[in-house]
Amino acid sequence: MSVPIFQQAVLGAYILRQRLMGRKRYPLVLMLEPLFQCNLACAGCGKIDYPTDILRQRMSLEECLEAVDECGAPMVAIPGGEPLIHREIHQIVAGIVARRKFVSLCTNAVLLEKHLDRFTPSRYLTFTIHLDGLKDHHDRSVCRDGVFDKAMSAIKAAQAKGFNVSANCTVFQNHPVEDLAAFLDQCTAMNVGVALSPGFAYERAPDQENFMRRRGTKGYFRDLFSRNTGQRWSLINSPLYLDFLAGNQEYMCSPWGMPARNVFGWQRPCYLLGEGYASSFKELMETTDWDSYGTGRYEKCADCMAHCGYEPTAANDAFRNPLKMFSVTRNGPRTTGAMAREIDLSKQRPAEEHHDRLVSEQLDAIAQAEGEQARSAKKRRVLIDNL
Repeated sequence: MSVPIFQQAVLGAYILRQRLMGRKRYPLVLMLEPLFQCNLACAGCGKIDYPTDILRQRMSLEECLEAVDECGAPMVAIPGGEPLIHREIHQIVAGIVARRKFVSLCTNAVLLEKHLDRFTPSRYLTFTIHLDGLKDHHDRSVCRDGVFDKAMSAIKAAQAKGFNVSANCTVFQNHPVEDLAAFLDQCTAMNVGVALSPGFAYERAPDQENFMRRRGTKGYFRDLFSRNTGQRWSLINSPLYLDFLAGNQEYMCSPWGMPARNVFGWQRPCYLLGEGYASSFKELMETTDWDSYGTGRYEKCADCMAHCGYEPTAANDAFRNPLKMFSVTRNGPRTTGAMAREIDLSKQRPAEEHHDRLVSEQLDAIAQAEGEQARSAKKRRVLIDNL
């Protein structure tokens, strides 16, 4: 399974329209995060370290669809947290499909078989299963035994019902290359395309030992891709992004290419890095200081090579340089020879702490909203009692 030709054509036409309109920054994929709560607690995750009052927050159906319309991106990814916990997730997906937007519902698959009947197969819908490798490695990564087997069962059940299924695999330095190659062989045999991405060094993730440094990431992926003899693996990343992972492209990230909307609002500057929020997509795009983020500019971005920042850069490069795109597509990423120049880190600004402030602000907002609801309920009771 690779990205369908129809989806590629829609995305290409969208990029062409943006360029003809002279837009420098535009979204390709909306990262719609309707909740932070999850039924797993993965060691490399920095998304679930929130107080209970925040973890129980949900974006409503109306808020989700409003974000889709406001952003206008042709593709929507729904990560989390675990989206299948959301009671309205099937309605959210149906609303996005009705808008003819491609939607990737990202799930650990623990609940997928239970909820399959709530969804309808469509060429616009893909279930993207989070798999970090073969059984032993994946279950260690998600800190629970048996999750890999549940995911395999869910993939087969979804495929049997006619759903598109892919996988996303987050790569850490403790993952033996030969094991990851075997995992990609298995997924390809199951007709499951895989999107690869090195893990982002979340500052609040429990496991801080296994995030890869930038140079190490490039060496790792060169080793991995050298094992893909005959280009047999079904990888659904763009070829130029894979070439970037192998150290052959000197890219800067495009954080606006995959903007994130979650229970706090529109997250600045990207899905991985939360340092503030905008109340609208327009505000996010127009008031974020984009030039202050990225490798070489900000310490937290120093080692990032994650797909959500660099896939948009690769997509735009492919549009500008189709012959380079064709060459890498045909031959695969180069795994020998000199690498592209490393980005200078000497002038990057130091990391700033924003998490505690943002959490405090959100808790204050929740308390205020609950207080207003309680006062309104009290007034209604008084009115009823006086009738």
